Amino acid sequence: MTKLARIESHNLMTLDPVWARVRAEAEDIVRREPEIASFVMSTVLNHERLEQSVGHRVASRLDHVEVPSALIRQAFEEAVANDPTIAQAIRADLNAVVDRDPACRRAIEPLLHFKGFHAIQAHRLAHWLWTNGRKDFALYIQSRASAVFQVDVHPAAPFGRGVFFDHATGVVIGETAVIEDNVSVLHGVTLGGTGKSHEDRHPKIRHGVLIGAGASILGNIEIGHCSRVAANSVVLRDVPPNVTVAGVPARVVGAAPCSEPSVAMDQVFFDAGI
Repeated sequence: MTKLARIESHNLMTLDPVWARVRAEAEDIVRREPEIASFVMSTVLNHERLEQSVGHRVASRLDHVEVPSALIRQAFEEAVANDPTIAQAIRADLNAVVDRDPACRRAIEPLLHFKGFHAIQAHRLAHWLWTNGRKDFALYIQSRASAVFQVDVHPAAPFGRGVFFDHATGVVIGETAVIEDNVSVLHGVTLGGTGKSHEDRHPKIRHGVLIGAGASILGNIEIGHCSRVAANSVVLRDVPPNVTVAGVPARVVGAAPCSEPSVAMDQVFFDAGI
């Protein structure tokens, strides 16, 4: 490595350690897996920044004859250029997968392969389009992402940083729902309404919440920060902070097991042997 290359590598590691890690892992794949080297090169190593790489990958997955990937990638780049918080959220989302998913061993894996991560980034684009008055394009991205990822999130719903969809299949999130920072959602979760009201009608998920597989949270209710919703529960009322709820309809069955359930991803709340 030349002196200039060493300086550039050091600067990259200092300024953006997440991107530096992804690039190093990409270079390792190219050395070990020549059959997919061109895929890794085009997705990661041909780009200068993480957000460019993510935009390329998401656009490639959403590619369709109706709206080709180049147009989606252009919109993604425009969104990132106009809203720096999107780039920050991408890094937080990627780190969330690495930290919380035991099946994820490298930072590059969500970027290349995990549809939950891709679905969230597609939604970030759709939400930016929606809030900037480009609602038809936003609805197209929602529709296409639903078909590709089996995740249906209305473009109006705001997401915080560090959001994690584990497996992701079957996640449905309504128009007036809110997801704050560091929330983890498993497959088959619904954040829905209870009727045909056109007003504020969907759940508000506060930071640090863990929502188990198959749970349905319905209505304009609040899931308090750092609480946990057990798998297959149906939640129809507000949930206080720092508790675990379970059942149909859900009720409080105990305290949350830790300060931030979404990070711990602990879904066991009965003592062994019960």
